[in-house]
Amino acid sequence: MGTVKRWLLGGALAIAVIGAVYLLFLRTATAEPRLVAASPTSVIGEGEEAVGVTAEGTALIWLPPPEEGSLPSLPLSAVPEEGRLAGPALQQARVLGAAPAVLRSCIAGSYFGESGVDVELRSGIELRFGDASRAAEKWRSAATILADPAITALDYVDLHSPRHPSIGGVSHALPPASPGSDAGCGG
Repeated sequence: MGTVKRWLLGGALAIAVIGAVYLLFLRTATAEPRLVAASPTSVIGEGEEAVGVTAEGTALIWLPPPEEGSLPSLPLSAVPEEGRLAGPALQQARVLGAAPAVLRSCIAGSYFGESGVDVELRSGIELRFGDASRAAEKWRSAATILADPAITALDYVDLHSPRHPSIGGVSHALPPASPGSDAGCGG
């Protein structure tokens, strides 16, 4: 038994030495804690009762209410009891969360219509997303259409297929693009 004990003790000592050498001399990176703050991309409610919501559908009830009109609104009268959105409201939060920062001020809100998630711009132009899949790509298509100088008026942009969006109507005029403005907001 003495030989087995010496062999196990020697193996344990070798593992300890190898671990110490790795930790002290070979490891180049250390784990550092990082706090990532959630930021709201949409809002439920108005005024002092407003609650920001993340793109992942988490209600930020511990934060002060977002500035009035700074974020698009979700069509909910209250925050869900569990503090997380689900179903159509979650799809809307994901679409609104994917909106480019430059277009956020152009968005009035969203709703879940016959075609899925619809986003209404402040000008009345409707962006039809369907579901939240490929939301960032759909927003890029929408921005391209809204910035197109050849398009001066429209009612809706159908983004179900972001590589082949379609437009329709002529009731809502697009403003001319100018530096420093909300170019392409359609309002």
